[in-house]
Amino acid sequence: MDYETPQFFRVMQYAARADRDVVDMVSGNPDWDPPEGLRDGLRDYAEAEPTEFQYPPSVGLRELREEIAARRDVAVERVIVTNGAGEANHLAMTGGLDHFDGDEVLLADPVYPYYAGRANFLGATTRFVPVDDDGRLDPAAVRAAASEETSVLVVNSPNNPTGAVYDADAMAEFAAIAEANDALLVSDEVYDHFDYSGRFGSALEADSPNVVATNSFSKSLAITGFRVGYAVFPPEGGPNGDLLERARTRHMLTNVAGSRPAQCAVSRALKTTSPEYYADCRRRLERRIDRFCGALDEAGAEFNRPDGGFYVMARFPDFPGSFENVYELIDEAGVGGMPGEAFGDSRADWIRFALVTPRVDEAAERLADFFG
Repeated sequence: MDYETPQFFRVMQYAARADRDVVDMVSGNPDWDPPEGLRDGLRDYAEAEPTEFQYPPSVGLRELREEIAARRDVAVERVIVTNGAGEANHLAMTGGLDHFDGDEVLLADPVYPYYAGRANFLGATTRFVPVDDDGRLDPAAVRAAASEETSVLVVNSPNNPTGAVYDADAMAEFAAIAEANDALLVSDEVYDHFDYSGRFGSALEADSPNVVATNSFSKSLAITGFRVGYAVFPPEGGPNGDLLERARTRHMLTNVAGSRPAQCAVSRALKTTSPEYYADCRRRLERRIDRFCGALDEAGAEFNRPDGGFYVMARFPDFPGSFENVYELIDEAGVGGMPGEAFGDSRADWIRFALVTPRVDEAAERLADFFG
């Protein structure tokens, strides 16, 4: 698979050019409102003094970093606010490849393509570990694949695209594998608020100097356009502590700083949003998962019901997940999904659908009709 060219826009552009109405289940843009506190923060910021319109601290606004640190139970100095989780992952992976001796990045198959694309961009060797039948990485398989050549191991939980969720014990095993091979575990936890299993465990719970946890507010606050993410690095004074200073420097040289109004708004939202907001979002997604998986069952599809996130992967009889077949679904059924081959070999026959649309029922009916 070509991981150097972003494939999502390829499908989205095809759907945009279609001669019919298409339900977009390609992209992961939440379709619900952000919390009101976020809008309040923006309104208040618009009336701020001129000094508040200038550069914020490069590592992020102190009040936002303090809020993140309190939620993650880490020292505030370990937190860097980034331009979304994408930059957070980039800083972590780049730092791991520079700091540790190997030049290999270990990834799951199927993989979120941007991880593999970033590894290619950085000139790293990639090794893929196929997931099991439930869409989960087996720590034993990861341990067998890791070696002295491994410098970075990337784990995403809840997972895009499989919906797998790893508990604290599994994350501790992944951290131990990184330690045993003198490598860095990069734990992307961007879907942590969308855990339906109750099993999610952060890699930070492993308390390992070989862990960087990354996250963003794009999904949890429904603000993918704000580009506010963060990374939690090992303490600067401990083992692998130079990862933090390298990340600060790279972040400043690349961005100077992040968006001040976006950070202010996110900070307000974190302080004022009740747990019920996140619970409502989970319930909304669970209802959609129920309805969509029911329709897949009627269509005779094989699928894994996700334990987290908001994606469903499905395999239809005699209809592998190629770009050509995805284009046919757009043209003939009016439903856009991502081909499994864009995520790797182990789920190349599958198609991934994003359930961030109020038209899930309509899409489900269209698929049932097409495959019925």
